[in-house]
Amino acid sequence: MSVFETIEKRYSVRGFENKEIEEEKLNKILEAARLAPTATNNQAFKIYVIDTKKHLNELDEVSNFPWLKEAPLILVVVSVDNEAWTRKWDAKNHGEIDATIIMDHIILEATDLGLGTCYIAAFYPKALSKLLNLSEQEHPVLMTPIGYPNAEPRGTDRKSLDEIVKYV
Repeated sequence: MSVFETIEKRYSVRGFENKEIEEEKLNKILEAARLAPTATNNQAFKIYVIDTKKHLNELDEVSNFPWLKEAPLILVVVSVDNEAWTRKWDAKNHGEIDATIIMDHIILEATDLGLGTCYIAAFYPKALSKLLNLSEQEHPVLMTPIGYPNAEPRGTDRKSLDEIVKYV
């Protein structure tokens, strides 16, 4: 499948089969994340792999989405703020930007492997930080359930190129 075909195929999955993910597939996804570009190549991130079945009660505190716990795994990308590149002229820390790029690599590779995902930023950071035992310099940016989908894509409207692209 081409990159463009993978992008077209990707959708936000909100239902998962009760089926484990093969270790080989998980490792390919994690390797895709490892290879993602980061600002000045600082690689100021960590990826946490949550075994959903082992953390059902804690996940109730993290999110209000019941379908999240249907997936066998949840991947969380965490920024390590004090290691991330910070732009000198305006003190813009790029940890969250890097984490978003990493999550994009995760989601596209998972899609290419026939797995479903869903970008999730709607979570309770304190509860997730507690579950992951994060330091003060680490904060969760995005998470995704990951598994074999059993839910069909919902229709999503997209703006036209004329509405979003401006040539200057």
